[in-house]
Amino acid sequence: MSNGGGSTTGWVVGGCVAAVMMPVVMMVAVSGGGQADAEEQGGVGGGLKNGQVPAEYVPWVLKAGSMCDIIKPAVIAAQIEAESGWNPNAQSPVGAEGLSQFMPGTWKTWGRDDDGNGRISPYDPGDAIMAQGRYDCALAKQVQGYKDRGQASGDTLDLALAAYNAGPGAVQQYGGIPPYKETQDYVVRIKSLIAKYESVDDPPGKLPPGKQMAMPLAGNPPVTSPYGWRMHPTLGVRKLHTGTDFGVAAGTPVLAARDGVVTFAGWTNGYGNRVVISHGTIDGDQISTTYNHMLAGLNVKAGDHVKVGQRVGPVGSTGYSTGAHLHFEVMRNGTYVDPAPWLGL
Repeated sequence: MSNGGGSTTGWVVGGCVAAVMMPVVMMVAVSGGGQADAEEQGGVGGGLKNGQVPAEYVPWVLKAGSMCDIIKPAVIAAQIEAESGWNPNAQSPVGAEGLSQFMPGTWKTWGRDDDGNGRISPYDPGDAIMAQGRYDCALAKQVQGYKDRGQASGDTLDLALAAYNAGPGAVQQYGGIPPYKETQDYVVRIKSLIAKYESVDDPPGKLPPGKQMAMPLAGNPPVTSPYGWRMHPTLGVRKLHTGTDFGVAAGTPVLAARDGVVTFAGWTNGYGNRVVISHGTIDGDQISTTYNHMLAGLNVKAGDHVKVGQRVGPVGSTGYSTGAHLHFEVMRNGTYVDPAPWLGL
């Protein structure tokens, strides 16, 4: 945790950056309410996937993840895995302590006796996790303030995670995620781990009227490269671009375009993390869709039956990719075809 902890694997680099970059002025009030009951919250991202968080920590992670809208339980869990690997006695070479890896100076501000055992200790999981939630929400509130004043742009969670790693001063200085590889990698890693812990409760989807497929991303994502012949951006040769690219932030949920069965979910060299869904026969043709370059932490596996709108994984930039995007393909009888007519673009 920047200025407050740091993973036993990554803190030495990130913490040294943060110790220089982050002023000790992070005394903003916590955004959001107090402690909620330790129950699974409704909606996407509001709960935890069964069996991923050690049972003794589940109530605390749920409580810490209910303090503000931006920091959900899965975010808390993803950070703990990155910071300490769920080791409550973890110590980093630079002095970060406990499950959430607080530095002593920051612990004095955020630590409380949340578990009621008469002491305030970063080695008490309840104290550590709740302090992490308070600190995370404060960072989220601070970076949202930067956005409101036009001092930064970007997804609030991404900026909060960057502030957690490099300090909010760096986010303000650069107007967004700082150009530090360690910080950028940290944001991507946490976003990829969120899918591992998140209880997905996607609402029932349906095909848009008059269309054969639903958009594989929520809203109206921008098309950054359509289907067709082009100069390949990494291979440097003229090549058929076999799908449609949508440029959205890493970690954005990728959604099934139609009901079907997952026939492949895993790694390929060119496509990175890839999911293939068979939709059976449509108008006499065998139709499949593919979802490519995703982050680790896919939400489906081969053999799963999926519904339209169901989450399959997070947007990433794995394989032959130059930036975060979804490369979406449609195959008819094993041949790639233009996805645009299927999506009604």
